[in-house]
Amino acid sequence: MPAEPSTLAAERAHLAESRAALRRMREHAAGLSADVAADWVSKQFLESLLDQRVAALADHPDTPLFFGRMDLGDAAEPGLPEVMYVGRRHVHDGDEGRPLVLDWRAPVSRAFYQAGPADPMGWRLRRRFGFQGGELTAFEDEPLDAGPSGPGTSHPASRILTEEIERPRTGPMRDIVATIQPEQDVIVRADLPRTVCVQGAPGTGKTAVGLHRAAYLLFTHRDRLSRSGVLIVGPNRAFLAYISAVLPALGEVRVEQATIGDLLGAPTGEEPAAVSAAKGDARMADVLRKALWLHVRKPEEGLVVTRGIARHRLADHEVREIAAGLRGTTRYGAGRAAFAQRLAHRILVLMERRGEAPDDRVQDQVARSKPVKQIVEQVWPKLTPEQVLYRLLSDADFLRSASKGVLDEREQAAILWPRPARSHRSAKWTAADRALLDELNDLIERTPSLGHLIVDEAQDLSAMQLRALGRRCGTGSATVLGDLAQGTTAWSARSWKEVLAHLGQDGEVTELTLGFRVPGTVLDYAARLLPHIAPELERPRSLRPGAGALDVRRVPGLLPATVTAVRAALDRPGSVGLIVPDAAAAAHVAALEEAGIAHAVLGPESDGTGRLLVIPATLAKGLEYDHVIVAEPAAIAAAEERGLARLYVVLTRAVTSLTVLHEDDLPAALAA
Repeated sequence: MPAEPSTLAAERAHLAESRAALRRMREHAAGLSADVAADWVSKQFLESLLDQRVAALADHPDTPLFFGRMDLGDAAEPGLPEVMYVGRRHVHDGDEGRPLVLDWRAPVSRAFYQAGPADPMGWRLRRRFGFQGGELTAFEDEPLDAGPSGPGTSHPASRILTEEIERPRTGPMRDIVATIQPEQDVIVRADLPRTVCVQGAPGTGKTAVGLHRAAYLLFTHRDRLSRSGVLIVGPNRAFLAYISAVLPALGEVRVEQATIGDLLGAPTGEEPAAVSAAKGDARMADVLRKALWLHVRKPEEGLVVTRGIARHRLADHEVREIAAGLRGTTRYGAGRAAFAQRLAHRILVLMERRGEAPDDRVQDQVARSKPVKQIVEQVWPKLTPEQVLYRLLSDADFLRSASKGVLDEREQAAILWPRPARSHRSAKWTAADRALLDELNDLIERTPSLGHLIVDEAQDLSAMQLRALGRRCGTGSATVLGDLAQGTTAWSARSWKEVLAHLGQDGEVTELTLGFRVPGTVLDYAARLLPHIAPELERPRSLRPGAGALDVRRVPGLLPATVTAVRAALDRPGSVGLIVPDAAAAAHVAALEEAGIAHAVLGPESDGTGRLLVIPATLAKGLEYDHVIVAEPAAIAAAEERGLARLYVVLTRAVTSLTVLHEDDLPAALAA
């Protein structure tokens, strides 16, 4: 609506007052001292908390402190404020403690996202604000108290909301706190103990929902999660760099982000996709368990412990009974320690029968004695995950024993190393091996659990990788995000029920099909591939028609046409992504350099900065750009086993326009 001068001036004054109050809050936090701590450790911890508090209160001039306002209705419940401004963080007047802006995560702020004519939730008016460069420039009012059957039943789409969704972007991902939709808000505010799984079509905001859920949970369960931790797991470093600015903008600076490689260890070797898929099968957990416990051997002799002039003897069958009673009932490392203690306890029983009166200290001494250590090492040797996996993958007979009844001969041959390394120390471990090593590590020593785990692009993880993540939220909960249609790995999931089972979590699956980011014409074009890659999924829809957003052209020369398309895209505001087959990236980079067009190349470890990026197709997942140019779809589809799924990912990265250039015929599924 047109901005009334007096109303706009009043709202600007409230913004100025709020910014001044936030500045005073930050100055107060910066002036606090950690000298009150009782010791050096406490002081260091307190200083860290104060630094985080100061960082969380930073005011970003280009980011509005509030984006909405709610006015109370006549039938409201007592205790609600007459007027409520909703923003990214809480701001209060330092002198009076009067709230000037309420945090969007506060329970009362839920009404801003959920209230409507059918259920106004006690409020009569919702106001949205428009900003440019941090300056408040416009507002829109939406009446909420007309009733479900009155003239307020239907309202036109918010122009301010639409402009915010479509606003061109450069650099990292922005938060969507001002544009969260009701169905997204329900996911964001789900209770902490609940594991939530989101099947989200391209442009539905599933990644943003997961990030805002992290911010919401940290706000609501601050004490608990500050101890147990929150971790976000993304597919690669470029993706994590892209989302890195969202949580700090919401005032959360303590959330860890990692790739699966960061958690399990970076791979040092490569192998065919079929081999990785075989190693990623959930049945490998049984194979690894058997392989580990096969190292517990029958004792060859009994145990003799000398204390002074007395000799105390356990027969070999007694040692065998003790080992058998522990075998497989606990983790390997704990069982090994318990084995030594139980041997020592039996010796103490013999000592007591001889009239001695040993205590616990004597039992510990016996457990650490040379004879006990020798028998423990003989029966229950100390092992590392690398030793066990090396033997499993390099010794055909051992692999056959460990996988009996689990893997057939063909599957055993697939994972057996054709040319084993000389030792476990020189082995080249692949990404699939890293998940197996993590499984073995947990069988030996327990993996610590976090309070909450957020996993994005979860459909691309193997069963063994999911088990590794599940251990890290074994006593907590998870938010699982992804799209089965965008599964591009050899082990990509076919159902979310399987994903949750491998994680060891009971969760609800919510499907988001209404897109806000990708134009409708672009989404419809990409959806031609769905019957071939994920026929069970509902066809996604977009709120934005996107007339003129799609341009598909056959060209006589791909590289010159690409350069021309890039120049045209750069003449328009916003970011530009040139997505190309991985093998053709160098040729496109050379063409841009020859044309004198500044650009950057997205790599696995790069942060993806720059207005124009050349993006290998395998790195495009999870990213988005205002203008996307896709070069040679057929080559992208032909480059890997699930190439059509990769192409679906590539075609759905555009927010404003998509240009598809091809010399070769389009894939049949796309041309239909």
